[in-house]
Amino acid sequence: MDSFNVVRQFEVGDGKRGRYFSLPALEAAGVGSVSRLPVSLRMVLESLLRNENGRTVSAHHIRALANWQPNAAREEEIPFVVARIMIPDSSGAPLLADLAAMRDVAAELGYDASLVEPSVPVDLVIDHSVQVDHYRGHDALARNMNLEFERNAERYAFFKWAAGAFEQVRVVPPGVGICHQVNLEYLSRGVWEQDGIYYPDTLVGADSHTPMINGLGVVAWGVGGIEADAAMLGQPVYFLTPDVVGVELKGALRPGVTATDAVLTIVNRLRAAKVVGKFVEFFGEGAASLTVPDRATIANMAPEYGATIGFFPIDDQTVAYLKNTGRTAQEVAAFKAYYEAQRMYGIPRPGECDYSSVIEIDLDRIVPSVAGPRRPQDRVAVSELKSRFSELLTLPLADGGYAKPTADARVAVPAAADLPATIGDGDVLLAAITSCTNTSNPGVLVGAALLAKKARERGLSVRPWIKTSFAPGSRVVTEYLARAGLLEPLSSLGFQVVGYGCTTCVGNSGPLDPRIEKALAGSDVVAAAVLSGNRNFEARIHPNLKANFLMSPPLVVAFAIAGTLKIDFDVEALGTDASGKPVFLKDVWPSPAEIAAMMASSIDPELYRKLYANLDDGRGLWSSIPNPTGERFVWDDQSTYFRKPPFFDGIGLTSRAPAPVKGARALGIFGDSLTTDHISPAGTIGADTEAGRYLVELGVPKEKFNSYIARRTNHEVMMRGTFANVRIRNLMVPGSEGGVTRHEPGGEVMSMYDAAMKYREEGVPLIVLGGQEYGTGSSRDWAAKGTQLLGVRAVVASSFERIHRNNLIGMGVLPCQFAPGTSVKTLQLDGSEMFDLEGIEAIREPLQTAILVVRRNGGEQLRVPVVLRIDTPIEVEYYQNGGIMPFVLRSLLKDERQLSSVHV
Repeated sequence: MDSFNVVRQFEVGDGKRGRYFSLPALEAAGVGSVSRLPVSLRMVLESLLRNENGRTVSAHHIRALANWQPNAAREEEIPFVVARIMIPDSSGAPLLADLAAMRDVAAELGYDASLVEPSVPVDLVIDHSVQVDHYRGHDALARNMNLEFERNAERYAFFKWAAGAFEQVRVVPPGVGICHQVNLEYLSRGVWEQDGIYYPDTLVGADSHTPMINGLGVVAWGVGGIEADAAMLGQPVYFLTPDVVGVELKGALRPGVTATDAVLTIVNRLRAAKVVGKFVEFFGEGAASLTVPDRATIANMAPEYGATIGFFPIDDQTVAYLKNTGRTAQEVAAFKAYYEAQRMYGIPRPGECDYSSVIEIDLDRIVPSVAGPRRPQDRVAVSELKSRFSELLTLPLADGGYAKPTADARVAVPAAADLPATIGDGDVLLAAITSCTNTSNPGVLVGAALLAKKARERGLSVRPWIKTSFAPGSRVVTEYLARAGLLEPLSSLGFQVVGYGCTTCVGNSGPLDPRIEKALAGSDVVAAAVLSGNRNFEARIHPNLKANFLMSPPLVVAFAIAGTLKIDFDVEALGTDASGKPVFLKDVWPSPAEIAAMMASSIDPELYRKLYANLDDGRGLWSSIPNPTGERFVWDDQSTYFRKPPFFDGIGLTSRAPAPVKGARALGIFGDSLTTDHISPAGTIGADTEAGRYLVELGVPKEKFNSYIARRTNHEVMMRGTFANVRIRNLMVPGSEGGVTRHEPGGEVMSMYDAAMKYREEGVPLIVLGGQEYGTGSSRDWAAKGTQLLGVRAVVASSFERIHRNNLIGMGVLPCQFAPGTSVKTLQLDGSEMFDLEGIEAIREPLQTAILVVRRNGGEQLRVPVVLRIDTPIEVEYYQNGGIMPFVLRSLLKDERQLSSVHV
């Protein structure tokens, strides 16, 4: 439909003309002050214009967004239809397994199974499976990839089946790169064309760091696999019209200050400004001064500052990046011409757009920084790290510290030439150049390699017991560093290429030396990891490393050489050269001119075209994987990786009202900032965990446990891993760490899983209680799926992170929010109580109020108002259907019935 008559023509290039849905024409028609809208909202508005159909997208939606007001009440629901979807294998495997199960249900109900088919292109990039088992060796990459394929052969065969069974699914094999970097360098074309209509690239990704592509001027954000399921099957991505925070960047980064330093500073500032769930749009002269890789670094960490997107509009830097990364001349010309026609070309200057609020950040005041030891928003200036870390050691847990009696604990290590005599607080035991956040940025990688070269020339080295690794986000990185002669200096310090994937950043760091792990186990030593990643939540990087600091790749190399966090680089030397002369960090830090010269001589568009021409691992490993065929997936009852998802068991064509929540017990009570890492671990599966014991019972040896990520298509493993993080603290069991709770009445302490199963046998519904920012972190669908499978009917918290709140609703779990001034602490809840939720029997509109009835053992009863965080009308429908997947499946089958009746 084009009810506003806004389709126009524009010059694409080479004399060719194309058509587009013109935003200037919409404004000329008097529909709204479109040119004053934030650029990111204009992108969404274009999607509404182009996808208007009178049903899911109507003229009302278009008028509402065109007349967006910066500080109006946010009550309008926007149905955003995206151009494509991207998924990593971590969330992609369970997502595609859900679609396979939907096909089974459709067939069992008498429908054609192929009705379940993505309606938009889907790229699945296998990047979360490689683990750093081998390092510090010339063959580390080959050995890690061989292990990856050995461990994941069954999963990879499933992906091959999906690529054949679903017409719209394309698989990028292991060994190509991290999905977000591959997206930036290759998958995104900037502007798409279909039937002569040109339109912007937009997407959602089933990974929270999807906003990295915002650095290229693409509106995109991360959703859970649950919401991605719906988007794949044609359901718009619904969201309330957002606040848009304008961030004016002033000045420019000073020499020696990296994009990583900038993003850690921005994360700190914006998290404090409470931008959770908002659009963030960067503008001003400072934004214009940044290259696209620098912008992508800042956009990548939007989940860390809590925003839905961290958007940079399109300008000459964007065009230059597309040229330099091998896009065709025709694509680049169409891209620039399209945005000029839409009058969205150029970084806005102050005053040109209306924003809900404006935050100013001076780039020239940013200093070298790190973030940690547990959260990415906890920035520390490098010059202050030594003193800050010593302070953290003795601070109480409630203040982010470690509550140690002294700041200098040490533990003995077995005597060996390749080990230290002792390990102490602040000793660096793992150093990883990893994560798309930084490996997509040639400037910081060339900087790290030049620092390594200078350090080696001065005779510096990294101690042999520090686990060092380099995991580029694409093969392009290896190639340009090799061309520049910089791979060897990195390798000589131990930073050999270990794989092309997320590795350490996602928890696939692999084991440390077993002698070191044994020494650390049970000790209170706070040993450290340093990494160029974006997440450093507790137990994510390695269960035995309690301090994890994010930093730029050059600083990773520097701290690996120093071997400790307890160093002040301004006054203390990294080491000494052959003549005994001290070598300071400033002596080996590369200049901007040196970095620029190396980049100019080693990176060109042909490099990108060559390496992305063939999306294969290059070693024949992918082609050796079996290629199952068939419209429906054949489930193997003996498989320990794939179990048919239980979420559609007993589903019918009509929904049933959700059961009441009466006489519920608390499965857990948690403090602030409980992350999805805490709820659904992603790393190794311990032999002494519920999941480990389950696998042992099935005859799986410990060395073949693989990781929680790899086992995400086995719900029996995942529900046992839910709330099982080794660092999770359930306040129902004071002083505890790990997935334990109390079963009531009686107070017996047991695992969360055992308690949930016991409550299920007793017919007792469950709730979970939490503090501020419940569900911070990755967009893990299993954090919601596992919660639901354990029998949790509602989560009551002080506030929710956006993606996890949405995922809970997607699984039919009710998110309830305490009123300001009310919390677990003020109510003095300890888990001995029983709970009812009144007012949830007939949820008909968003943000209704309900009553949490608290019944204490002594007979006292509290009636506590809570807001049901079902924020939009479509979420009401999702909840009434028991979740988003039953809703979408029923909608598909309903549409087919109506179509069949018309044909008859």
